Amino acid sequence: MKEPSEGVPPVVDTAEALAETVRRLREGTGAFAVDSERAAGFRYSQRAYLVQVRRAGSGTHLIDPIPLADGLDELREVMASDEWILHAASQDLPCLRELGLEPPSVFDTELAGRLLGRRLVGLGSMVEDLIGVSLAKEHSASDWSVRPISESGRAYAALDVEFLVPLRDLLRAELARTGKTEWAEQEFEHALSLPEAPPRPDPWRRTHQIGNVRTARGLAVVRELWTARDEIAQRLDIAPGRLVNDRAITALAARDPLPPELPNARDWRRHDPERWKAAYARALSLPGGELPPRRGPSRGGLPEPRSWPRVNPPAAARLAAVKEAVRLRAEALEVPQENLLSPATQRRIAWESTRPSLGELEAIASRDGARPWQIENVGAAITEALIGLAKGPASR
Repeated sequence: MKEPSEGVPPVVDTAEALAETVRRLREGTGAFAVDSERAAGFRYSQRAYLVQVRRAGSGTHLIDPIPLADGLDELREVMASDEWILHAASQDLPCLRELGLEPPSVFDTELAGRLLGRRLVGLGSMVEDLIGVSLAKEHSASDWSVRPISESGRAYAALDVEFLVPLRDLLRAELARTGKTEWAEQEFEHALSLPEAPPRPDPWRRTHQIGNVRTARGLAVVRELWTARDEIAQRLDIAPGRLVNDRAITALAARDPLPPELPNARDWRRHDPERWKAAYARALSLPGGELPPRRGPSRGGLPEPRSWPRVNPPAAARLAAVKEAVRLRAEALEVPQENLLSPATQRRIAWESTRPSLGELEAIASRDGARPWQIENVGAAITEALIGLAKGPASR
C-alpha cells in the first residue's frame, strides 16, 4: 500500500488550516492515532518536524509544527480529550511533549506486541501480519526537516497512522485472550510517567571504535574533539556525525605517537577549524592528573558487570542466577526477557540482595521502577534461585 485510503493529505502549515484540522478532530470520535517524524541523522535536535494525527470521522492530518509552534493551544486541548495510540511511544512522546502535546493515556502497539511474544514488532511487520497490508517504507530514513515535503513522503507519513486503530483493537483482544491486559495497562502507564532520561556520564566514551584508543592521552583527544564537535553541531543544528564521523576521531586518537598538531585533513578544516585546533591542543597540553581514566563512571552507581568477577565475585554469581531465572520465566510466559524485568533491575537485585528473600527482592525491584506484574511473575523464581545459590550446590 503506497497511498492512504482517503488520498494523500496536504501539510497543515497555516493558522487557518490548523483551525480546520482542530474543528475536524473535535467532530471525530474515539482515540487519536499519533506519530511524529524527526530528522535523526540530519539534525542535532530531536524536535518533531511533522506530527501525524488520525481520528475516526476526522481523517488523517499532517501538521507542520515548525511555523505553528506558538499556535497549538486548541490542538493541545482537543488531543487531551481521549487516548492516544502510538507505536513505540517512548520514541515519540519526548518530541511531542516539547510541543506541549500531552496524552491522557496511551496504547503502545509495539509494547503490546512485545508482551504478546511477537517475534517482529515493527509497525510494518505487525500491520502486514495482523491486517494483511504491506506498507511502503521508503522514507523511513528521510530528512524530515526539508521543505516542501514530497507527495510520496506525505503518503508515507499518513500510512504510519492509517492502521493504528484497527491494530490496537486486534492487539487488545489478544491481550485479553492471553490474560495480559493488566500487564499492558501497567506498562502503558509506566511509559507515560517516565521522566526524561538523565544525561549519560561521559557520553564521549560511546564514540565508535574507542576501544582502539590505548592511552590516557588518546582518550583526552577523543573527549576534547567529541566535545568540540558536539558544541559545533548543536550551534549549527547538524547531526554530529555529519560534521566529523566517529572513526575520524578515534583513528587520530589511536595514533602512537600522537601528531604534535591537528592534521590538515578536510574533516578538521570545515566548520570552525580554529575550534578543532584548540580542542586538540588542549588535549595534548593537559597535565597527567587531568587525563581521563581508562574506565568511566557507571550508570546507576554500579560497576560494569564485566568487572564483577574481580571486584565482587558473589554478586557476579548472583547475577548469573538472576539472569537464568528471568530467562526461564520469560520463555514460559512468552515475553522478552528485557520486558519481563529490565537488565538494569536484574543487576541491581544481584548487587544488593546479599540475604535473599522475597520481601527484600520486591523492595529492591520496586525502588528500581519494576512494575507489580513483573514482580509477581518473576519475583519468586529469582528469590528461589538466589536462596539456592546461597545454600550451595547440594540444595540445587
